[in-house]
Amino acid sequence: MTVVDTGARAGGAAPPPAGRRGRPRDRRRRLLGRNPSGLLFSTPYLAYVLVVFAVPLGFAVWISFHDYFFAAPGADVDRPFVGLDNYTDVLTDPDVRRSFVNIGIFLVINVPLTVVLSLVLATLLNQVVRGRVFLRVSFYVPYVTASVAVVGVWLFLFSGDGLVNEVLGPLAPDPPWLINSFWAMPSIAFFVTWKQLGFYILLYLAALQNVPRELYEAAATDGAGRLRTFRSVTVPAVRPATVLVVLLSTIIGANLFTEPYLLTGGGGPNGASASPVLIMYQRGIEQGTPGVAAAIGVVLVLLVLLVAWLQRRFVGGGES
Repeated sequence: MTVVDTGARAGGAAPPPAGRRGRPRDRRRRLLGRNPSGLLFSTPYLAYVLVVFAVPLGFAVWISFHDYFFAAPGADVDRPFVGLDNYTDVLTDPDVRRSFVNIGIFLVINVPLTVVLSLVLATLLNQVVRGRVFLRVSFYVPYVTASVAVVGVWLFLFSGDGLVNEVLGPLAPDPPWLINSFWAMPSIAFFVTWKQLGFYILLYLAALQNVPRELYEAAATDGAGRLRTFRSVTVPAVRPATVLVVLLSTIIGANLFTEPYLLTGGGGPNGASASPVLIMYQRGIEQGTPGVAAAIGVVLVLLVLLVAWLQRRFVGGGES
């Protein structure tokens, strides 16, 4: 029996090979995702990110390669290209280098403390039956309170004759916390951890709601105690939230400005609590060298991206 191609007999074109049929669809899926409507709904936020973050960042990069200075609107001034001169000034400035060391000290204290305290407190709050709403609001209030108001309370507590020193007595540091070159940055790290703790507790509480109860029941059946259950069930189950908390606390901490500006009078004593963003403000606004300030900002962005990538690599593992 002879097999006749019906498509060719009818005069029509032969169907395309199977390997080529799905290529346009695959390209659209890679470009738009599985659900193109999601791209439509996210377009306003993408436009916001482009206008508020991408464009200013690109302008900052441009400024960092020029001898830029502020002028009246519409004024035609020369801003010559200086290459890497601003970056050379940044890398050779001892105040700038010390500010990056300071922010490293801050992150080493703040990030682990934030993760541990927020996870432990969220776990405890998740088990509370009475007064749960009151406790959640109590932890969240410092986060939404204006920094200026909270700083006033903190200055009262940690001043030379403050409540903390009165309680510690001879164990209190001399000079006091916020004017002590050793304790100034750790004190700021403790303050920021306390102030922002409520936000991260809410993130962990949301993650804990998605942990299956069967896991806890299985752990109880196996005879696991509270500590073992926390270590073997809770911590692995909220790992995505932990990755988010680590990334957010790192990014927010790297942009530290308000706390050293208000608590230690602009980075004192002798720059022991100065942050890169505070140095950017001093160089760009107070000293009139925006090119150097922009170079500091670009270096800070690159370092934060590197740290975030390392955290994602080692804390987040292979999860997407």
